[in-house]
Amino acid sequence: MLRHRVIPLVLIDGFSVLKTINFNERRNLGSPITVARTYNTRNIDELILLDIDASKDERSIDKFTVMDIASELFMPLTVGGGIKTLSDIEQVLKMGADKVAINSIVVEDIKFLQSAAAEFGKQCLVVSIDVIKENDVYKVYSHGKRCSLPLDLFEFCQSVEQNGAGELLINSVDLDGKQTGVDLSLATLISDMVSIPVIIAGGVSSPKNCAEAIQAGASAVAAASLFHFTSFTPDDCREEMALQGIPVRNKAN
Repeated sequence: MLRHRVIPLVLIDGFSVLKTINFNERRNLGSPITVARTYNTRNIDELILLDIDASKDERSIDKFTVMDIASELFMPLTVGGGIKTLSDIEQVLKMGADKVAINSIVVEDIKFLQSAAAEFGKQCLVVSIDVIKENDVYKVYSHGKRCSLPLDLFEFCQSVEQNGAGELLINSVDLDGKQTGVDLSLATLISDMVSIPVIIAGGVSSPKNCAEAIQAGASAVAAASLFHFTSFTPDDCREEMALQGIPVRNKAN
C-alpha cells in the first residue's frame, strides 16, 4: 500500500535556514542542524534540504552541513543546491543523502537526467520544478534568472519523467510562504500528466489542506512555514490525512 508523505522543507543560503515569500523576501531562522534535530524528534517521513542560492552563486551545497544533518536523521534525506555534474550527485550521496534534488541543470540540459539515472538509478533523483502563474497560465520559473521560461510546464514534466526522474517536487512560487492553501488545480494537473510521485509545495495552510493536496492527486506534501510559524506538526498532518482515509506512515511503522 502506498503511504502518502508529509515532508518538512528546509531552505538554506549556505549555512542558515531561511523562510522565503514568493522566493524573494527572506527571513533568517538560524542553524539547519538545530532545525534538523527538532524534526528528528518528530518522527517525520522525510526531510528535504535545499540551498536556494547555490546555483546562482555557482557553488555547491556545503558538504559539512549535509554530513552533520545526515548524521542527525533517522529518515530519508533529499538534498539539492548547485548540482550540475554527475560528480556532484555522487558527492551528495556520499555525504549521507538518500536522494538528490536537481533543478537548473535539468532546464539547461534535459539529457543530463538520462546519464544521472543510468549512473545512480531513478529512485534517487528528484527533479525540482519552480512554477509561476502568469495570466492564468502555469509556467516554469527560473529562480536564478527571476523570470518565467519559454517552456510548456506539462510537456516539461512529461519529458523529465521520460528522461529519468524518480519524483517531481513542484514548488508554487506564487504561494511560497503565504500559507493561503495549496494550488489544488496544479497538483491535479501535474499528477494526471505523469506516473511518478509528485510532491507539492507552496502555500500549505493546515493539516486539512495537506489532506486536500493528496486528494487532489499529489503523492506527498512538502511544507516549511506551516511547521516554522504555527503549532502544527507533521504528525498533526498525518493524523488528519488518516482521518480522511489516506494511507500514511504512523509512529509504529
